[in-house]
Amino acid sequence: MFPGVFYALLAGFLGAVASSSAKLSLGADYLKGVCETGLRTWGEQRKFRQADETTACDRLHIPLRLLCGGLLFTCNAVMWTFLAKALRYSSSSTQTTVTTTASNFISSAFLGQLIFGEAQITLWWVGISLTFSGLLLLQRVSPQDRQHDPGDKDE
Repeated sequence: MFPGVFYALLAGFLGAVASSSAKLSLGADYLKGVCETGLRTWGEQRKFRQADETTACDRLHIPLRLLCGGLLFTCNAVMWTFLAKALRYSSSSTQTTVTTTASNFISSAFLGQLIFGEAQITLWWVGISLTFSGLLLLQRVSPQDRQHDPGDKDE
């Protein structure tokens, strides 16, 4: 059971990394801003500044987007591999779904805060909590886990 949960957690995290990579590669000029900030910081640490540091970022902008696009496809491929392993090692597919979804949502929130500076409002966390509660409820009443009593009249 533990390997299934571990693989499900990794699959959810890699799904969040893949979506962040997609946002970086297809989104606004966030990568260009990160490049300019990095060059300014690097230039201050080295005690010299290049006159054309924005030109360097203009040249690096497209390769950085392509790199993030490659990371998107790589993370998705590895995520599907871990999800398949989680399903194989888990006792129920519902447990894997709940674990992967929870890991993905939480990882997306933290990566959004870390990379993009997004702040989730209280309503977002309430919505996620309701979603998790519903998923846990579905897991608890899963027909696969349910044992029918021989005295049931439904049979």
